[in-house]
Amino acid sequence: MPLHVPPAPAPALRSVLTALASPTAVSEARTPSLRDAEGPAVPELPLPLHVLDRITPEGASATRLAGWRFLIRCGDRAVAAAETRLTADGWAFSHFFEGPYIASTERALRQAESTPQPYQARLLSVPGLYMLTLWLHGDCASDGVTGHPAATDLLVPLAPAPPGIAAHRPHRVAELLPVLTLRVTPPTPLLGSPAPA
Repeated sequence: MPLHVPPAPAPALRSVLTALASPTAVSEARTPSLRDAEGPAVPELPLPLHVLDRITPEGASATRLAGWRFLIRCGDRAVAAAETRLTADGWAFSHFFEGPYIASTERALRQAESTPQPYQARLLSVPGLYMLTLWLHGDCASDGVTGHPAATDLLVPLAPAPPGIAAHRPHRVAELLPVLTLRVTPPTPLLGSPAPA
């Protein structure tokens, strides 16, 4: 079943195209593969990037949209990614980056295309575990900006995944979030501050 990729906001795409056309933005980026790439660099597969700020003991979550991430393709492969963020003036280019999550994202998207059920592709970051997942959301008609992980949605941890969590193995949200709850440690209070009630 084809994977649904929500359209990115036009200003977010424009900001990435402007950055790609800027020799300064590309040369100052810490992305040797993008600087050294031959041929045109094309942004594709825009994915809304959500952040999982909190996991309750019941596995319920609070997420927020942090930006849109575009894979940057040169020739037949993605060599980097570009991230945009929402500012007071609208969507703006944030930065280019490279690393293992680029190839891992491509692999997870290819795997997801073979699922029998249609899903909308998103990214979900779990900062407390230094973990990034491909979030396969069941509501394909969603705008990609709103919504929280439903119990039946799938999360596919990208490599490198935290120890004990298999990368590229799909997990139902209802199964994975309670496991993550046990692994995310609450922030320790500062000395002299009252302990949480």
